[in-house]
Amino acid sequence: QVQLVESGGGLVQAGGSLRLSCAASGRTFSAQVMAWFRQAPGKERDFVAATSRSGASIRYADSVKGRFTISRDNAKNTVYLQMNSLKPEDTAVYYCAANPAWATYATEYDYWGQGIQVTVSS
Repeated sequence: QVQLVESGGGLVQAGGSLRLSCAASGRTFSAQVMAWFRQAPGKERDFVAATSRSGASIRYADSVKGRFTISRDNAKNTVYLQMNSLKPEDTAVYYCAANPAWATYATEYDYWGQGIQVTVSS
């Protein structure tokens, strides 16, 4: 089992920045691929970004490329999502997820955080 707890969400104006954190406990953090997903009201849970176990491989959704940065600190068992130049369409509940194998589909991830709200006002 892997337990995940997100923090750092909130309300921000368009153009602003937020940094999400996800603290992991349980199974070895460095053995997990870590990802961020988001879900807006009435919509499916969408992939945002993923990082490999070492952090050497990273992938982003096209909608966030150049604005969001995913990173991980295996010594602190934490993954981060730095979000810059935020837009109202970034408003969603953001979820941290973990999986032993590389994946970009929500259905492939075994472990999930409880989610945290990010609201971007225009």
